[in-house]
Amino acid sequence: VDAKIAGEFGRIMAWADKFRRLKVRTNADNPHDAGVARDFGDEGVGLVRTEHMFFAEDRIPAVREMIVSPTEHDRRIALDKILPMQRSDFEGIFKAMAGMPVTIRLLDPPLHEFLPVEDEDIADLATTMDMRFEDLKNVVVSLQEVNPMMGMRGCRLPIKWPEIAEMQTRAIIEAAINVYNETGTKVIPEIMVPLIASDHELKYCKAVITKVADELINKAGIELPYKIGTMIEIPRAALRADVIAKEAEFFCFGTNDLTQMTCGFSRDDSGKFLSAYYDAKIFEGDPFAKLDQIGVGKLMEMAINLGRPVNPKLHVGICGEHGGDPTSVAFCHRIGLDYVSCSP
Repeated sequence: VDAKIAGEFGRIMAWADKFRRLKVRTNADNPHDAGVARDFGDEGVGLVRTEHMFFAEDRIPAVREMIVSPTEHDRRIALDKILPMQRSDFEGIFKAMAGMPVTIRLLDPPLHEFLPVEDEDIADLATTMDMRFEDLKNVVVSLQEVNPMMGMRGCRLPIKWPEIAEMQTRAIIEAAINVYNETGTKVIPEIMVPLIASDHELKYCKAVITKVADELINKAGIELPYKIGTMIEIPRAALRADVIAKEAEFFCFGTNDLTQMTCGFSRDDSGKFLSAYYDAKIFEGDPFAKLDQIGVGKLMEMAINLGRPVNPKLHVGICGEHGGDPTSVAFCHRIGLDYVSCSP
């Protein structure tokens, strides 16, 4: 049977609600997951990974077209195909959350995850884009990266191609306006810029976002508050949190990547050697499952202590996988986070 928050367990949780300070959100990339979490009593979405919306078979050709487009004009044609898909997904999530805050991370994929690999796929895409197979294959080869997790992703995409952030902002704000007009529910979109290391990156992306958002809201003639914040997942961002907090309305710790970059462990490869670390008593457990409180946690605490004096209204949460681990959640409470976000 489906789990329910009922009976004696429901009563204890209701008692706890009167005293606890830490809120609980969910990581959800589609309306179904948001609805499941809503039934379990979550208080908003702490992370929508917009790139996960693109992996569907009927969507990936348009995404590939966007990535390999040789000009801004061609890229905008591809983005126009993606816009209604994104807008529809956001509408579904906003309706499921019924006015609760929804934090949406702008596109953050390592590009290699979307690039066509087989010649057959490259040929199909070349036909769609009216390009020669050899020309498109050269583009695909030129976009391949030695270390894609630290390559063209996160805020680097809209800094190079601002039109991507423009499209995503349009999809988010138009979805919020549509849901308000249809249901009367005021949505609270929180737009999150990922992978920044500098306040200048956030400032640049913020200018792109606010220009599009404000134009749409003014045109609709409604009052629609929205927030712009960032994901703290690069150690330098934690070290520069006081400067970044002047530009950000919220911080969200992406502890998966923050662990990876702080420890210098590749999340995809560390399983090959971490067992030796456990045997040698170097580590007690997997730092990607249980937060490294004395290392990664110290950076988190530093970012909060630097950021909040500069911006007393700064809202701070965690959306890495550690948001569902009990000892990590206790640590997040101890250092003063406002919420944890975990899987539905």
